[in-house]
Amino acid sequence: MSPMLVVAYAIAGRVDIDLINEPISYDANQQPVYLKDIWPTNDEINDILSRVLSPGDFAKNYGEIFEGNEIWRNLEVPTGKLYDWKEDSTYIKEIPFFHDISEHPQALKDIEGARALLVLGDSVTTDHISPAGAIGENSAAGKYLIEQGVKKENFNSYGSRRGNDEVMVRGTFANVRIKNKLAEKEGGYTCHLPSGKRDVCL
Repeated sequence: MSPMLVVAYAIAGRVDIDLINEPISYDANQQPVYLKDIWPTNDEINDILSRVLSPGDFAKNYGEIFEGNEIWRNLEVPTGKLYDWKEDSTYIKEIPFFHDISEHPQALKDIEGARALLVLGDSVTTDHISPAGAIGENSAAGKYLIEQGVKKENFNSYGSRRGNDEVMVRGTFANVRIKNKLAEKEGGYTCHLPSGKRDVCL
């Protein structure tokens, strides 16, 4: 979604609004304000861009984009056509469903008997679902990294380890402030079904 639409939905306070026919808010005189009333024209956008950007900005930033710094230039470059997976890497790992993957996908099947792991309310962000920040030492992902011989000071972040499914599967819903309506505690907890046992760690 474009930044401008994000702002519009934020002003409206909901996402199920018809932005074409419904007002997103009301002015000081209680007159309806529609998206078309605040949406900038192309001329307005181009006017601002012409005042804050110049051809020199692009020449500077993109003219040296492939040069990189000394560390980048000294990286060892593989010569093969296939990626050389490092089995001991805790950053990038070949995901299991790529192993012996078929050229012909299986036919789609209905999902039956599935149950919800989480039921969430408002103010849910992508960071609640898949965190990008620091990895806690006592989290499932932190314990996994320690088992792999990674020291706490080298944990880095979830964002930097997105290429490792073993880390990210342990980090999914690991946000300590997530509020799952199926659990009584905040954090990565749910209700085990069908037993009904609450506050089970995800």
